[in-house]
Amino acid sequence: MAEVYYVGVDVGTASVRAALVTRDGLLKTTAEEPITIWKPQPEHYVQSSTEIWQKCCTVVKEVTSGVHRSQVRGIGFDATCSLVVLDKNFQPVPVTQEDDPQNNVVMWMDHRAAEQAARITNTGHRVLSRVGGVMSQEMQPPKLLWLKENLKEGCWDKAAHFFDLPDYLSWKATGSITRSLCTLVCKWTYCPPDGWDSSFWTSVGLEDLLENNFSKIGSMTCPPGSPLAEGLTPEAAADLGLNPATAVGASLIDAHAGGLGVIGADVQGFNLPGEGLPITSRMAMICGTSTCHMAVSERPLFVPGVWGPYLSAMVPGLWLNEGGQSATGRLIDHIVEGHAAYTQLQEQVNQRVPFIGVNIYTYLNSHLALMANSHSAVDLLGSSIHVWPDFHGNRSPLADPALKGMVIGLSLSQTLDDLALLYLGTVQALALGTRHILEAMKEAGHDIGTLFLCGGLSKNPLFVQIQANATGLPVVLPNQTEAVLVGAAVLGACASRDCRSIQEAMENMAKVGRVVQPDQELQNFYERKYKVFLQLFSHQREYQALMKH
Repeated sequence: MAEVYYVGVDVGTASVRAALVTRDGLLKTTAEEPITIWKPQPEHYVQSSTEIWQKCCTVVKEVTSGVHRSQVRGIGFDATCSLVVLDKNFQPVPVTQEDDPQNNVVMWMDHRAAEQAARITNTGHRVLSRVGGVMSQEMQPPKLLWLKENLKEGCWDKAAHFFDLPDYLSWKATGSITRSLCTLVCKWTYCPPDGWDSSFWTSVGLEDLLENNFSKIGSMTCPPGSPLAEGLTPEAAADLGLNPATAVGASLIDAHAGGLGVIGADVQGFNLPGEGLPITSRMAMICGTSTCHMAVSERPLFVPGVWGPYLSAMVPGLWLNEGGQSATGRLIDHIVEGHAAYTQLQEQVNQRVPFIGVNIYTYLNSHLALMANSHSAVDLLGSSIHVWPDFHGNRSPLADPALKGMVIGLSLSQTLDDLALLYLGTVQALALGTRHILEAMKEAGHDIGTLFLCGGLSKNPLFVQIQANATGLPVVLPNQTEAVLVGAAVLGACASRDCRSIQEAMENMAKVGRVVQPDQELQNFYERKYKVFLQLFSHQREYQALMKH
């Protein structure tokens, strides 16, 4: 009997990836294509939905080229929570002053709407209780308000469809304008079973979105993984190189796809505290350019500074809380590449090119190990350098986009050792940020005993070990390094009806690779380090208050 497959498509910040995945969650082939990011003004980041779809077609054709089309049973899409704007004919509408129609996507990391987000927060509307009390500029309402106030004639008046990027991909594949609950609930203030809150949109000056039963932002919804329309349209099937009517599952935000790809794995036999406990005892961390911290619960839990609770936004029937750090991989790159010794680091790495797998971070990790020698843990090298990591604002649990970064312990020295220590301090600060989020969730009623990591940073062993050490929790890594693609494929498996539910598809396709245990001997060190971490925040608030007065 011929093997059956599912295709997962992941549209990240800078690239589109696809994978051909078996019913057991094994990746047979993968492909990747870069996508363009334009920065027309400071804090403005835009993309082209036309280019993104074209790249989706390229990678899907590549990963399915070696199998018969009939073997592909379903396809699922995930993407960043960026805003796509189309006119009544579903053609791109520009979101920049430059009026280029191909620039029709306001990216998730576009922070142009900071002032609009603050105004929405100041309304104190009841929907804000589900986003930690603060409207983030990375969500869609402030972006929509910015477009109305700044590009009314060039964009707002022409727009007929505002899609979250994952829903745009679903529409492009199936012709269905049904939105996924994942996107609408997490980024648009939709709340099942009640739906849209008309008073919210009116209170923030976007009452025109109420027209025709909210047709511009979505009047029909479904849980992630639900089969859409009749599957692939003939046109989309031709673009993707698949059969018409191939099942398409309602989409997910990329971080949530990563959650599906790890959080449901069977942990029997790995000596974990979560063995025998439901997935509500787990937190999925999707660690890339930014990091999302995802935890589910049986009942709604309201966590100050943490998004949610969102019903059925990731796992149907369960409530989701979503913490996050706006810059993680991006922050590490910024710290390392901006250091005076970065050129020397590159030279050292280039000398080791013949050794497979050597990059700047594997080199820094080995350099730190040499600095520590065999007599002490690498972590202890960070005793004199401390970083507050919110260079791009704090998403959780402080929900303060105005926060800035801070480094304590610098000297006049600019050697490679100094660069390595600053890198270590940054990685430790990000782990302490995870601990900060965990403590907020615990106070609200979550009981998290295990971390499940995926994404680019999960491939960095130092990052993973320090997450375990700083939080005191074991870290589970998936057996497939591309868990986000597995999560996207789970959507296709669910839509194909080969699995009865998302939960069943997760159990079949998410697998444990290895477990990283915390070093208990470092517990006291990280207790002290965490106290310093919280003091940095306290001092920063004091500095801000002093400058205001």
